[in-house]
Amino acid sequence: MKVIKNVLSFIYQWLIFMPIFAVLTLITTLSVIIFSSIFGNKFWGYYPPKWWSKLTCWLALCCVKTKGRENIDSKQSYVFVANHQSAFDIFLIYGFLNKNIKWVQKASLRKIPFVGKASEIAGHVFVDNSSAAARISTIKKAEKQIVDGVSMVMFPEGSRTRTGKLTRFHKGAYYVAKDLKLQIVPITINGAFNVMKRGTYFIHPGKLELIIHKPISTNNLTDADIPVIIEESKNIIHDSLWESYK
Repeated sequence: MKVIKNVLSFIYQWLIFMPIFAVLTLITTLSVIIFSSIFGNKFWGYYPPKWWSKLTCWLALCCVKTKGRENIDSKQSYVFVANHQSAFDIFLIYGFLNKNIKWVQKASLRKIPFVGKASEIAGHVFVDNSSAAARISTIKKAEKQIVDGVSMVMFPEGSRTRTGKLTRFHKGAYYVAKDLKLQIVPITINGAFNVMKRGTYFIHPGKLELIIHKPISTNNLTDADIPVIIEESKNIIHDSLWESYK
């Protein structure tokens, strides 16, 4: 029975999911590139990717549960910090956070055909941590995008976990929040690690959970306070993880 299930899953993923996903990705990136260039990226840089992400989760046969949307104000800008379990984190946040967002992402993603160009035109920020001057430049780019309720999303772990458990948080997201005087909102992601682990392209349909926690103020935050607020947000995220990820 298990063998039959695996065979059916393999057939579905490579003959149904992947072709449809590829077409949706192409349509989404072209929509962002063309229409953001003409009409601006506030709408066209967000809504096509949002529905691409929703459809991807549903197409992957994942059941999505969201908690805590009442904790955020639709008109307020934030810096969201989330644990990084899987590539599906992107789809989960983009599709179900219900907040117009820009990503701070690795510069290497700019090289992906269509996706890199669409990300650039959509206003996502490619981070450069090579020096203090480069960090300041990144913050200035982010500041231009965070207007009229648009928010920023960052993964303070930097890369996807290999075990499902939290790894060390880096300071970048917290400096951005401090410098832009924005509240930090921790997000807990559950289930994405089981759906698609790092290093594999095989999808295991399952439950995905997105938990949006209460904002953390950055008023009067100093560089010396950064380690404290990192630990606070990390503990909040950790406490809502499923037991298998703790």
